[in-house]
Amino acid sequence: MFQKQAAVFFYAVSPVHMGAGQAVDVIDNPIQRERHTGHPCFAGSGIKGAIRHGFAALDGNPAHIDLLFGPESGSSELHAGAVSFGDAQLVVLPVRSLKGGYVYATCPLALGRARRLLTLCGVQAKWVVPDVAQGQCVVNNAALLSDNGTLYLEAFEYTNVAADITALAQDIADTALPNAPEYAFFREKLGRDLVVLSDSDFSYFSQYAMLVEPHVRIDPKSGAAKEGGLFYTENLPPESIMLAPLMASQTRSGKGNGELSAAEVLSQMKTLIDTQVMQFGGDATTGRGLVVARVLEG
Repeated sequence: MFQKQAAVFFYAVSPVHMGAGQAVDVIDNPIQRERHTGHPCFAGSGIKGAIRHGFAALDGNPAHIDLLFGPESGSSELHAGAVSFGDAQLVVLPVRSLKGGYVYATCPLALGRARRLLTLCGVQAKWVVPDVAQGQCVVNNAALLSDNGTLYLEAFEYTNVAADITALAQDIADTALPNAPEYAFFREKLGRDLVVLSDSDFSYFSQYAMLVEPHVRIDPKSGAAKEGGLFYTENLPPESIMLAPLMASQTRSGKGNGELSAAEVLSQMKTLIDTQVMQFGGDATTGRGLVVARVLEG
């Protein structure tokens, strides 16, 4: 049983490829998605594995790695770890806009689920989630609208409806991104350019507004493209925001001495990853998978 909880925002600094492991469409290497919403997600096991892999680089105490995450398979000393990550769900997705370059798009479903997760982790989220019909939007920044009051995203247009989301946008900006100078521009833009779409419209972008990159295998002998070597890899775009629960229990090595309480485990994890840039998923050697974490305790 986990005694302590926290919520962790992950802000994508680069494209992120958390692979699904199988191709079901024209994309050879798709990303992980929730079955019921189709939204991109990060499996909790993948988050935990990535943090364990980068434990030393994050200045973690080597003596605590097995206590926190559990021993490696095949070890003679088997016991449960004291740290658990839930799956990360999509909260905000960047979408190309006619004005402002891009907007931070979200929807009532994503906001409602994020508010529930934060509340379950003991974090206050007094968000007022507006109702938005299909083809409509709620814009926080009127400068994003054209002269006729229409918002243009990709090849689609949306009619703005009056609703105040200033507090909502500012709260997400203040909690999801680190309070550091290098993130000041993005905190300001998120607080200014948040757009709420309907669940249906947001679902379309979460399916088809991903970053898809072609790759070609090169024949080392000829130096030309290898026959059948063209494949496509899907990535979550940079500036996306995900949210996952972090749960901690007391360590359970059974040795008696050196055990950590749940509060100590959570404190170590927060110190380890809060405001730190980490690498998730595949294609690390091509600069993919960089995310920055923001840990919120209840």
